[in-house]
Amino acid sequence: MALGSFLAAAFRMLAISFFSLFLSVILIQLSSGGIGPLDVLSGLQSGFTNLEIGLLGSSHFVGFFVGCWWGPRLIGVIGHSRAFAVFAAAGTIGILAHMLWVDPYVWSAMRILSGMCIAGCFTVLEAWLQAKTDNATRGRTVGYYRLVDLLGGLFSQLLIAVLEPATYMAYNILAIICCASLLPLALTRISQPPTTAELRLRPRLGLQISPMASAGVVIAGITVASFRMVGPVYGQAVGLTSTQIGLFLALFILGGALAQFPAGLFADRFDRRKVMFAFSAVSIGASLLVIQLAETSTAGLLAGAVIFGAATFPIYSIAAAHANDHVPANRMVELNASLLFYFAIGAIISPLLVSLLIAGFGASSMFVFIAVAHALLCIYGLVRMTKRRVTIRKPFRYMPRTSFVFTRLFKRKSDRDPTRDDNRNKDR
Repeated sequence: MALGSFLAAAFRMLAISFFSLFLSVILIQLSSGGIGPLDVLSGLQSGFTNLEIGLLGSSHFVGFFVGCWWGPRLIGVIGHSRAFAVFAAAGTIGILAHMLWVDPYVWSAMRILSGMCIAGCFTVLEAWLQAKTDNATRGRTVGYYRLVDLLGGLFSQLLIAVLEPATYMAYNILAIICCASLLPLALTRISQPPTTAELRLRPRLGLQISPMASAGVVIAGITVASFRMVGPVYGQAVGLTSTQIGLFLALFILGGALAQFPAGLFADRFDRRKVMFAFSAVSIGASLLVIQLAETSTAGLLAGAVIFGAATFPIYSIAAAHANDHVPANRMVELNASLLFYFAIGAIISPLLVSLLIAGFGASSMFVFIAVAHALLCIYGLVRMTKRRVTIRKPFRYMPRTSFVFTRLFKRKSDRDPTRDDNRNKDR
């Protein structure tokens, strides 16, 4: 009875206020998330080299960063609705143009558009949610948003099971879904929020506040981009079918989603640097475990994807929480923009490197590379933990890597800028 009442209340809240925005989130996730594995399998079928496949993944994150940076500026110039339309149109064009010219470098340009689309659209949607929530509804809104974001990402990977690679039909379906994301937003009754001050990107801020957190998000970018953008190459190399590849990628996200709650408990109870070290150490073991399970059975490999996702996915949120412990409230958005910048660096570089490693040393080299990256993070973490003592921690929050403005959703209207001296954090 209690569960039914909760679900009914949740549905009423969504239906009345944010259902249209959340539906747009799902549609954007399905289209832009589905293009990654479809491009890999289509490229392999069309004769692309591993390096060219890696270039597609790197190009996506180049576009992702451009969308994050340009989104707040475009909102300030033309407003939320028109900015969303611009980014959704760019994503649709990028998807539709694939089968007009089958060339890896042309496709890389198209993937820049798809990366811009997902980052720009999420920037608009998160800015809209932030402007339309108050202290009474903020927690529930963020919770529903997390759920919608994770479900959209999970199901986008499963689309590869029903999309035939290198066909007009497959790309047309994704383009239709991307274009359809405009409809809920266009039909919503929620008034467009006022534009806010332009966000300034300060790349050095993350290093100044917390070198450990900056290193953590770089490794998170390396891990996520390697797995999601080159994972289909790995899957095909070890004998997975298209359906199994989609499940392999989706289970990675599922494992990460399941691990967020226990990760938050540990991060709130213990030194977050030690928690990050522990998850990174487990990531090394999970990487080696996946290599072993790939040689035994498909079921074992799929189970390994869940474990690997659970070990690696929370690291970004833990790193971001650690950095946010040491920054005033008025600089949190700029700090998280800086961290997302470092995440993008790792995500841009890693698909190219991993694709070269697979071409030269075989499929298992992808997980060896990830294990080495996490080993380096563990070593660096041990060094950093000798530099300073533990400080008071703010509550842990799951941080999706979607836009610079997500942090604003957590900021309550009663927040005041602290008077702490930023200089005391320079050794962190």
